[in-house]
Amino acid sequence: MTSPLIRKLAQRGPLRDEERRLLESLPQTTREFATGEDMVRIGERPAFSTLLLSGYCGRYSTVGDGSRQITAVHVAGDFVDLPSFLLHKMDHGIVALSRCVVMPVAHSILHDITERFPNLTRLLWLSTLIDTAIHREWLVSMGRRSAAAQLAHLLCELAVKLRIVGLGDERGYRLPFTQGEVADMLGLSAVHAHRVIKDLRERGLITWRAGKLTINDWAGLEALAEFDPAYLHLETEQR
Repeated sequence: MTSPLIRKLAQRGPLRDEERRLLESLPQTTREFATGEDMVRIGERPAFSTLLLSGYCGRYSTVGDGSRQITAVHVAGDFVDLPSFLLHKMDHGIVALSRCVVMPVAHSILHDITERFPNLTRLLWLSTLIDTAIHREWLVSMGRRSAAAQLAHLLCELAVKLRIVGLGDERGYRLPFTQGEVADMLGLSAVHAHRVIKDLRERGLITWRAGKLTINDWAGLEALAEFDPAYLHLETEQR
């Protein structure tokens, strides 16, 4: 069940046989969440970190009037709240953006990994650093890119992340988001998000129907987004 995580980590650095065996031997307890259900709530102090096995989920924060800003989208293979291992109290929530299957990994197990497996620890640390790099890129998008370029950038980012774990590529992938969720990701109104999606369709860049995104013109989408995947650190290197 941990194969998406193993694929993701092995993309960035060599995994030793004993590290693969350790990940494959993690307790195979799973939990399912329905679309829209909170997986972790703001202010909670979880005793585990959540590994996403399938589906999409999003980190989010809210403001005083209840408006929600989604600050990251996670795919299979992501530890969606790995920072809680050290930060303990959650300063943001995690919501299921589709049906999700997750595997909780006790913080006691993560503590043991950090004590006994330094290479694996570095790869997990790298995952959190890449999450931070993604946050920086989202901030640039929201502050400096047009709404159309911002959405194009998000779609390119998801294509690359899903390709790593074998769930999509530059031709397309399953994408069950609502227009309201897209609005929360881009910091727009639902009406504006609808217009932006329509714009990408009318340019012939994408077809988005029944929860399936088809990328008709990857080069065009990439150009609109000015997408450079360097921030995703795809190189396989010794860490």
